[in-house]
Amino acid sequence: MFRISPTTLGMAMMLLGMFLFTANDALGKWLVASYSVGQVLLIRSLGALCILLPFIFAFGWRNLIRLERPKVQLARVCFSTAEVFCFYFAVRYMQLADTMTFWLAAPIYVALLAPIFLRETVGMLRWAAILLGFIGVIIALEPTGQGFGFAGLIAVFGSFCFALMLITGRHLRQTPDIALVFWQLIGAGLAGFVAAPVGWIMPSSLDWALLALVGVVAMGAHLCVNRALKLADAGLLAPLQYTLLLWAIILGWIFFDDIPRTSMLVGAGIIVLGGLLLVMSEKQSRPKLTRPQKG
Repeated sequence: MFRISPTTLGMAMMLLGMFLFTANDALGKWLVASYSVGQVLLIRSLGALCILLPFIFAFGWRNLIRLERPKVQLARVCFSTAEVFCFYFAVRYMQLADTMTFWLAAPIYVALLAPIFLRETVGMLRWAAILLGFIGVIIALEPTGQGFGFAGLIAVFGSFCFALMLITGRHLRQTPDIALVFWQLIGAGLAGFVAAPVGWIMPSSLDWALLALVGVVAMGAHLCVNRALKLADAGLLAPLQYTLLLWAIILGWIFFDDIPRTSMLVGAGIIVLGGLLLVMSEKQSRPKLTRPQKG
């Protein structure tokens, strides 16, 4: 009987999660062309919360309130809210693949800030990865071309907020995933609630469903990635995140007639190379486990 190993299943779940994330972002780009970012975020968050409710009841409401390090929790929610606002604003005016390229640089920012916020040492290989990543961002931004502009700068700021969200998340390793996702949705939903009345457009029945589907697909993507990390080694799964860019190019071409810019492709390639170097440096920095000697 044919059996799939946990590692293979984990890689498949990771690939599925990356596709769902990109599909979610493509759907978001489609919707923000007609509706405000605040309106999309509000309905998206409500849809995701509806899917999350059964898990919340099983987890317990009290456990959602009794959290470690409340100030860090609040900072993470603020960073995640700013990040998602910036993403939907940027993708409204930029190609999907262009926007995704800047978000793929987030691990580079994490590596740069790690010595300050995480007290991690940075070796030569990691510094090389950081340098490559920033070169890739500058090339993708293309200061004299299409990538440069207010939307491009918002994309860079948003990806930096995403990196800060990842850093604060590392300080909350004892917080269950469901609590992190819940408060992340609450933050985005509240921000959307404040901003949504400005330029509110009553959606059609189909668009109501699509707006809610954005949150549902995002939840599915998070579940796939979380499951993948439990089945396979994180170092093995990390390079698979770059399939986001491949799907962004494909979906952008199919649905929005986006033709990737040469500078974006070159910059994205350099960013991916920098990210792979980061994965290599993390593997080298892990302590090697030795088998105990028999006495």
